[in-house]
Amino acid sequence: MTAIRPTSEILGGWWDFTEFNPTLQNMIDSLTNPIFSMAEGLVNSFLVAIPATLIPIFVATLAGYGFARFSFPVRDYIFLTIVLFMAVPQQMIAIPIFQQMVDLKLTNNLLGLVILHSAFGLPWIILFMRNFLGALPVEIEEAARVDGASDFKVFFKVVLPMAMPALASVAVLQFMWVWNDFFFALVLTPVDPQVATQLIPKLALGQFHKDLGLLTASSMLVMMVPIALYVVLQKYYVRGMIGWTVKG
Repeated sequence: MTAIRPTSEILGGWWDFTEFNPTLQNMIDSLTNPIFSMAEGLVNSFLVAIPATLIPIFVATLAGYGFARFSFPVRDYIFLTIVLFMAVPQQMIAIPIFQQMVDLKLTNNLLGLVILHSAFGLPWIILFMRNFLGALPVEIEEAARVDGASDFKVFFKVVLPMAMPALASVAVLQFMWVWNDFFFALVLTPVDPQVATQLIPKLALGQFHKDLGLLTASSMLVMMVPIALYVVLQKYYVRGMIGWTVKG
């Protein structure tokens, strides 16, 4: 209600419908703000979230398949080490990551955020994909090898199509994690360029008071993207979460 109504109508509370004149002006003002443009912030968020979703999914799926299907020395210890990285909190690594990014000249740079989110997403995606791929019927892969398929061909032609539900689940979760991130964005890109989540609180700062209309409108704009993604991939997301693989 606050996002689609003029500020004058919500001063007594959004539940006051004495006057009700819905408008999209708050969203338009949010997108076209001359200083903190939400349109630019949304573009930057896409430029970070899309590659930071695809890169770790590809790398982690390969790694997860290797852990699930191949035996090599200290495999279990390496896997345990990767899983333990999931327990590392963001705040604990913020300072060393910032120092490394400064040395690499990747602060105030979207590429730095892509690399960071890709690395931070690898441990849990490897765990997820290793468990999922380990549950797939190995007989199908063996049949493909009997027909002369190499390990890479088996992976790309046989395993990946069966793993689509899991990949959809991972894509939704990773995308939402990166899209909603505020902490790492604030650490690495405090000035410019800024992602959408950084602009929300700045848009709320009016000249004499907080502009709740811009705050709620910009929040809704940011929320619409992961909600739309979930609606599109909901079928695969649910199947992946319950371990659906193949029928018959």
